[in-house]
Amino acid sequence: MNTELWPPLSVIRSAFQAGGAAPAASDAGGPQAGMAVVAMPGKAPAAAAGPPRAVLDLLLPLTELARRREAVAQRAFTARWAPGRLVSVVHEGRLLGVLLDRCIHGNLWQGWMAAGEADWASAYDVLLEPDDEPFEPAFGLIQAWNVLTLEPSPQLCARVLGEVSATRLAAIRAVHDEWAAQAPLAIAPEPGHIALRTVGGVFSVLSGTPLGARDPRADYQALYRDAASQLSTALQPASHGGSASAAAPGTAPGTPRARPQPRPEGGWWGSIRRWFGAEGWVRPAFAVLALVVVVQNVGLPLGRNAEDDEVRFRSVPTVPEAAPAANLVVRWKDGVRIDEADRLLHAAQAEVVGGPGGNGVWRLRAADPVGGLAVLAASPLVESAGPTPERP
Repeated sequence: MNTELWPPLSVIRSAFQAGGAAPAASDAGGPQAGMAVVAMPGKAPAAAAGPPRAVLDLLLPLTELARRREAVAQRAFTARWAPGRLVSVVHEGRLLGVLLDRCIHGNLWQGWMAAGEADWASAYDVLLEPDDEPFEPAFGLIQAWNVLTLEPSPQLCARVLGEVSATRLAAIRAVHDEWAAQAPLAIAPEPGHIALRTVGGVFSVLSGTPLGARDPRADYQALYRDAASQLSTALQPASHGGSASAAAPGTAPGTPRARPQPRPEGGWWGSIRRWFGAEGWVRPAFAVLALVVVVQNVGLPLGRNAEDDEVRFRSVPTVPEAAPAANLVVRWKDGVRIDEADRLLHAAQAEVVGGPGGNGVWRLRAADPVGGLAVLAASPLVESAGPTPERP
């Protein structure tokens, strides 16, 4: 098992322990005082005065880092908190990243820790991609397994440093649901390996692999899980007038805690509805036909290109699970919202079992196909509806 991950765990741990404090000045004089040398994995430390080649090797990544941070500055995000916004917070002198998921009570928000150590990614970490820019590069790894709560307060010195699309946020929610379900993934543990995989049968995400036996990433996750816990606990006494111990589940009903979302009802359609926020915050207000385009572009098996396949986990089964047989099909009118469609499906006693196809048709299964078709056909939300075509 590869254990040479970058940066080394000792460096990550020391950064947490240092808490962002300035390093102590060296007693030695001269121009080299206070300089430290860090060896790349598998290499011996070089002399303090490195050769010109070392400077050239650093020039490109530093230039790219500066470009990306300049793009964030140019974007000038407002300070308003909203689902999908990436915020930096200061805790005990250390800058931490949080991707906001949803508001759960008053000003209390739930989100996930965000970091920058891509080598340490697990199967439940989501790496942001160029399409998600601009965002702070140090927070480009979203830990969908590491949930926390926080609320805006002066002590956080919070700044918005990025914002993911509603589709990306839905994909991260789907990864979080996978983590909460603890269902085994058909991917071999391989620390340091990153590739695309399909989540929820809909989205493609860039992630790592599951943790294996004696996996060094377990200690890494413990560090960040502890940081998330400390950040949540530190805010509770000031925000809710109780002690950290009083905030434990069951002892302080007025203090909601970060928690995995319960498995949604309604199967696949229920998951889609929740991932896109139809139960509360909706950013933006999604139309069903807009969702058709979104789903077709983020991971349906026939929508992938050759470049995606070259960086996709090979051990993931490519044969989808058999879906329940459909007996109706429906195509929605333009501008129909997910919540409107959901109410109509409930009235028709029908559930979504597949779709959308290339022509925007969804496949349904109705308890009473004749009655369900009559309800759908009479609705002003429906462009067309009918029985499932027989396949030759």
